[in-house]
Amino acid sequence: MNSILENKTFIFLICLLLGILTSFSLPPYNLFFFNFLTLPLLLYILVNYVNNKAISFFVGWIFGFGYFISNLYWITNSLTFDVNFKFIIPFALILIPLFLGLFYGLATFLCNFFNLKNKISSILIFSIFFGGIEFLRSFIFGGFPWNLVVFSLSNNLYFLQILSYIGTYSLNLLTITIFLLPVIFFFKYKSLTKFLIFSVGLFLVVINFLHGNLIINNFEKKKYDNLSSIIRVVSPNIPIERFLANQDVERNINELISLSDPNNYKKTIFIYPEGIITSIYLEDLKLFKNIFRENYNVNHKVILGINNINKNKIYNSLIVLNNDTELLYKYNKNKLVPFGEFLPFENFFKRVGLKKITQGYHSFSADNQREILDINQLKFIPLICYEIIYSGKINLSNNYYDFILNISEDGWFGKSIGPKQHFSHSIFRSIEEGKNLIRSTNNGISAFVNPKGQIIKQISEKGYFDVNKIKRVEKTYFAKHGNKIFFYFVLIYITLIVVLKIRENK
Repeated sequence: MNSILENKTFIFLICLLLGILTSFSLPPYNLFFFNFLTLPLLLYILVNYVNNKAISFFVGWIFGFGYFISNLYWITNSLTFDVNFKFIIPFALILIPLFLGLFYGLATFLCNFFNLKNKISSILIFSIFFGGIEFLRSFIFGGFPWNLVVFSLSNNLYFLQILSYIGTYSLNLLTITIFLLPVIFFFKYKSLTKFLIFSVGLFLVVINFLHGNLIINNFEKKKYDNLSSIIRVVSPNIPIERFLANQDVERNINELISLSDPNNYKKTIFIYPEGIITSIYLEDLKLFKNIFRENYNVNHKVILGINNINKNKIYNSLIVLNNDTELLYKYNKNKLVPFGEFLPFENFFKRVGLKKITQGYHSFSADNQREILDINQLKFIPLICYEIIYSGKINLSNNYYDFILNISEDGWFGKSIGPKQHFSHSIFRSIEEGKNLIRSTNNGISAFVNPKGQIIKQISEKGYFDVNKIKRVEKTYFAKHGNKIFFYFVLIYITLIVVLKIRENK
């Protein structure tokens, strides 16, 4: 084994394999126990077989490439709808993981400056750089906090309840540390010391599990509050190809209304997905006023996603209408998808004939306002598509609301693992904020999730479900303090590293 690991080519191949295996810890596979093997082996290689800064960078970069190419391959599906983009597919398949892998390369590169040894301080140093870099990639270049290591716990709600106190990035840091603990058995400690260190980690895991179990059990005893209106979440499941073909708008509207089955005698809020009415803009909806009047009445409110033009700017918007197509509220998406909704360096790329992936050559514009919307005494935060993946950036006003509303179109990623990953991210937001989550997607997972991350209702085929009661909880500690909690953990880690390094050097 030692002779193999002394060969740099084999080291790189092993790191590639470790990255690929680690990706299977994520949704929808959720084989989190893989990380107890892959991450310790990565650290063991870094400590014992890498003494060159350049090699240390390539170790992390290749690991990251393997990790991202196997959990983000589905992104290229969005390039299959337009023949003009198909030639880009092999480049995107390779270049996106190569770019994202740079972050992990930077993490292992920085570790090399700290003279890693077969000591416990190496676990903390690796954790803080790996967790810190994952925090960094969530913010720079627009941010892409997709598939952090902590999402390998997505299927274990008891472990996730601590999110309401410390948030995703802090739990990510702790999770990396726990996954690394098996490497302690390869370090130069006495057997009793190894056992004690591992036992402390195991004790923390058990305490967190029991704490989560207690929280969920207490929550299940809580009474439901009846809502002032029925919330009808519609899952149209209309093939995205139909929208791209600019098929008859009136046909689509009638199909949506027929599917949602309005009842004139019940106060109802109908929720339709992102971009569900294409080929027209917000102001064009007036043309279909008679259809709305015939099928909806004064008891009804309609929420849907549509494009909106204002002062020569195009927005991806969520709107609230009454039965007369009068606009009651409007929210313009704040966080746009690079290349999907806007084209970076647009003037340059237009010259070579490239455009954004979604319809039209003109990029969407991002807004910077997000207000709590109030309909029939129900208050909610609107989020469109992947805005839901950003931890600590939901409630900008910090005021009270009842639920998070997320509308999305996941059809761009086909029947891949992408929509399932997207949904798992939304569950993290629900627990962090302590809010019910209502999610309507056209081709994806529409769901009602309670404040503890439990899926109450879920649908991924054509149909709808109703929400008429919810359980409310008090504002969470994380909702009050946000991501500054992560920096408290970073300070704790730095203190521990300094103390351990001093002791190790004596």
